[in-house]
Amino acid sequence: MSVLQVLILVFYAVGMCAGQLLFKLSASKMPAGSLVDKLLYLAFNPAFAGAMLLYLVLSLVWVWILSFTPISRAYPFVTISIVLTPVIGAIWFHESLPPTFYIGMVLLFAGLVLITRVE
Repeated sequence: MSVLQVLILVFYAVGMCAGQLLFKLSASKMPAGSLVDKLLYLAFNPAFAGAMLLYLVLSLVWVWILSFTPISRAYPFVTISIVLTPVIGAIWFHESLPPTFYIGMVLLFAGLVLITRVE
């Protein structure tokens, strides 16, 4: 993989993380009430709309990435968002992470480096 491909894939993973955090922000302010109340809340929630728009753009970026990168080399970069999202969520939403999370994070990144070495 080229350095440019890696940078594009990292951008994609960070975007996925941002979308998940926007979804969490939307959910954290979800009103109690009926399903209709919740759907109306989401329909007019800027964070939810932003997440949906971001995911639409990222879907287009993903298809573009796959046009020049094998999926076996591209998909492991999702690991970045799998690790980054809970870390930022823990900071932003005051959620706790168990010690084993950090061990798993190191193992995931080691696997990412092994799978997708830059050529």
